[in-house]
Amino acid sequence: MSSLALYRRYRPESFAEVIGQEHVTDPLQQALRNNRVNHAYLFSGPRGCGKTTSARILARCLNCEQGPTPTPCGECQSCRDLARNGPGSIDVIEIDAASHGGVDDARDLREKAFFGPASSRYKIYIIDEAHMVTSAGFNALLKVVEEPPEHLKFIFATTEPEKVIGTIRSRTHHYPFRLVPPGTLREYLGEVCGRENSHVEDGVLPLVVRAGAGSVRDSMSVMDQLLAGAGDDGVTYAMATSLLGYTDLSLLDSVVDAFAAGDGAAAFEVVDRVIEGGNDPRRFVADLLERLRDLVILAAVPDAAEKGLIDAPADVVERMQAQASVFGAAELSRAADLVNQGLTEMRGATSPRLQVELICARVLLPAAFDDERSLQTRLDRLERGASFAAAGAGPAMGYVPGPQAHAPVAVVPPGDGVAAARAAVRGDAPEAVPPAAPAQPAQPAQYAAPAAPVAPAPAAPAPEPTPEAPAGGQRPGAWPAAAAPESGRRPGGWPTASAPGMAPAPVTPAAPAPAPAAPAPAPGAPQPSPGMTQGAAQVRNMWPDILEAVKNRRRFTWILLSQNAQVTGFDGATLQIGFLNAGARDNFASSGSEDVLKQALAEQFNMQWKIEAIVDPSGGAGQPPQTGGGRPSAPPAPQRPAAPAPQQYESRPAPAQHQQPGAAPAAASAPQPQAAPESPRPVAPEDDTPEADDPDLVDSALSGHDLIVRELGATVVEEFTNE
Repeated sequence: MSSLALYRRYRPESFAEVIGQEHVTDPLQQALRNNRVNHAYLFSGPRGCGKTTSARILARCLNCEQGPTPTPCGECQSCRDLARNGPGSIDVIEIDAASHGGVDDARDLREKAFFGPASSRYKIYIIDEAHMVTSAGFNALLKVVEEPPEHLKFIFATTEPEKVIGTIRSRTHHYPFRLVPPGTLREYLGEVCGRENSHVEDGVLPLVVRAGAGSVRDSMSVMDQLLAGAGDDGVTYAMATSLLGYTDLSLLDSVVDAFAAGDGAAAFEVVDRVIEGGNDPRRFVADLLERLRDLVILAAVPDAAEKGLIDAPADVVERMQAQASVFGAAELSRAADLVNQGLTEMRGATSPRLQVELICARVLLPAAFDDERSLQTRLDRLERGASFAAAGAGPAMGYVPGPQAHAPVAVVPPGDGVAAARAAVRGDAPEAVPPAAPAQPAQPAQYAAPAAPVAPAPAAPAPEPTPEAPAGGQRPGAWPAAAAPESGRRPGGWPTASAPGMAPAPVTPAAPAPAPAAPAPAPGAPQPSPGMTQGAAQVRNMWPDILEAVKNRRRFTWILLSQNAQVTGFDGATLQIGFLNAGARDNFASSGSEDVLKQALAEQFNMQWKIEAIVDPSGGAGQPPQTGGGRPSAPPAPQRPAAPAPQQYESRPAPAQHQQPGAAPAAASAPQPQAAPESPRPVAPEDDTPEADDPDLVDSALSGHDLIVRELGATVVEEFTNE
């Protein structure tokens, strides 16, 4: 095989072979047919788009024995001399103005130009890089260019026509060349690879076209480099991305999916993979911007691939269509603007990794900005969550920053601030309850045999029925888009996974009965075996600590389990978890959350359990409530834990146990003796002050005014005092 460069082996020899420059070649061919050829031409345009090649073809057409003609014969002496691998013609002189642009060179050219051609029809000067000619040189050429002899033709080629002095430019026919369209260039490269008998994977040619940036010569050079290093299997996609320095598509898919899900951990993990893999951070950001541009186009024009607006293989276009469908228009536009701004700021940055991570953080935090685009992004996520809930498509995932829960707290029993704050932000503000007995020092508790229940406090009057929520699932005066199952997630919190289309009926608390009976399971709910049911009571006591361990590993799994799942059975080896709908269960299985739960059980509790995920539409009816997720159904009844026996698993101190009215006790197989109620004991001031490392200590229970100022950026215009 010839060692000649690929762009030289396939240099066009006629105007018909020039690609992407029909706006230049067609008028030139028509001028040759009409025999209206000018004495001077100016070819301008980007590098590698065919200026010098077209100048040689024009000289060949003019000096052909059958010419002037738009189609050289290729057989005469002049055509053979000016062919692709010909020796050249003495009557066609090419001058590089970069090294011969002075006034002395211009004078020498002027003296020789008046001599007639040796064997051809015209004496043609091709002056390449004409913008490098000095002003004195142009002035020396001015007279001969203005009134040349009949046998003399000039062709100037330049990338900067504005640097050619006006007196020269006005005496020429100016033809501006353009960059070759990607589709045309890709087809041409495919033909060249076919002639070279080289196999090239589908995703390689778009990379080559992108590297060439519309220049035929640059693209041919890149293709030549890839073909030179190809193995027996041809040019592979992995080889092309590695050699050209482009970001692998899997990394782009991962970071875009992380943006869609609001998964900050996944986004920063991709950044770490980019840096540790030795990739150029700036190239990664540029490729990400290119991907976001494609997603914006696909969101606006679903058939953009068929219309040629996107240059990518079919499988990549299919993946991008799926990604574009989970974004809102404002979300995509804002993300592209932030990435573009970050790419500009990366010029000269001393810490590229920090810049990339800041870009990801800005995209993931729309609530951190108060501009209109960020507000529209948050609305897009809320609307997407509501549409997913209405369609039953599974949990809506979107990242809205903010504390775990922030809402004004009503009367909160001691030690139960977290649950009450979360209940308030969801729209279920607990009613006032009498003060509970002071918490005693936590004693070891046996999960297999819970402590004997304490006698209930004197029965309080039955509370008023909860007024029915207005249309849209929001009570008057509540936080907008509270985290009801219809809304998909609560504002200011991490993405939640709720039961699409299912709203729990309002629970009306009733007076506690002396012998409560377990309610019948909801229709359609799976019926676990008696052994599984008895074992479930043991695991439910551990469930808050299990959720806490999962939360420290992966917040998405914690959200999914705390909002959508409950323990339905346990037989000693298999833990059965019921989800509110099939979408939540499938999301749990497909997102790797099952492995996260297993790892948390193994490392934190030394338990090797199998996980069985089922669909339980009952929503945990008739089962004890679960802390760490879900809303309390009724005001908690104050209880004092009795002194339990030693146990194998030790949990966090729980000063109060909550139980739904009418629900069966956790694992009470026989009635236990009841203790007489005791009067509340005084609490020492040092015991009433929370410690700095208290896991239940939260500072997010803000007042309504502080909450609105923090989350919505509101400003108090006028304040009225109610007397």
